[in-house]
Amino acid sequence: MDKNREKNFVSAVIYLSEREELIAPFISMVNGVLSENFEKYEIVCVNDASPLCAEAARRAARENRISSPLTIINMSVRQGTEPCMNAGIDAAIGDYIFEFDSPELCFEPSLIMDCYRKCLEGSDIVSAAPSRGSRAASRLFYSLFNAASKSAYKLRTDAFHLLSRRAVNRLHAINPNMPYRKAAYAASGLKLAELEFEPTAEISRRRGYRAAEAADALALYTDAAYKISFAISAALLAVTLAAVVYTIVIFLSAQPVAGWTTTMILLSAGFFGVFLLMTFVLKYLSLLVDLSFRNQKYLVESIEKIQYE
Repeated sequence: MDKNREKNFVSAVIYLSEREELIAPFISMVNGVLSENFEKYEIVCVNDASPLCAEAARRAARENRISSPLTIINMSVRQGTEPCMNAGIDAAIGDYIFEFDSPELCFEPSLIMDCYRKCLEGSDIVSAAPSRGSRAASRLFYSLFNAASKSAYKLRTDAFHLLSRRAVNRLHAINPNMPYRKAAYAASGLKLAELEFEPTAEISRRRGYRAAEAADALALYTDAAYKISFAISAALLAVTLAAVVYTIVIFLSAQPVAGWTTTMILLSAGFFGVFLLMTFVLKYLSLLVDLSFRNQKYLVESIEKIQYE
């Protein structure tokens, strides 16, 4: 056994959902880097209910004769990136855990060890971020999120993460089911580091954030939804007050139809109360979300373990 290899046990969690032609080469690359640099490691593939992806992972294990454990977690139904990655992290036992949201290889393999060494320098969470190539929709989402977030760390498009076991334990103590991992990392209070790299392939086709995931992230980790709702309520409140002023002006300067003035004042006062109440309700709802948080569970159909001697 090579004494120069790292003693720490590492896990690599890979999310599989589509583009099965990329899976075997990606697993081969990850296995090659880890086997060369670590004495003990494991690969955990989370298959998001795709038979083709599961078979591609099995083929990669056969072709590479992987001697370290390769676990395939088959989800019972398609559940998306966040629940699947939570399932993979829960199953991983490494001292350090690599998170790959996609099997698309857009970086040099050496970047994996660069992130590991950066983590050893004292950062509990390290992200590898491309210097270019993110989608316009992703840039817009991150701009909104960073503007509304109180975190000192600004989020951006990245290729993968590396977490220490301390980071995993801290995050599970805060909430065992993370609806949006990247925001949870930024809010964890742990030291984060970022390595920027020049992408080796076009990444514009990488999975973007779906509208529902973006809305969840903004609602749970920022006060953007509250601010937007408050602004809408304030605008409607201003319209209601303008209607009251208009009613008084008409009453004093003209001869309105009998009962019109009292009806308009009553309606305006009613709408004023509704919009004011909405503002308070929205605030309390935001507090309830902060206190209870969302429990996002996952459904696993089966777990396969593959290892060749």
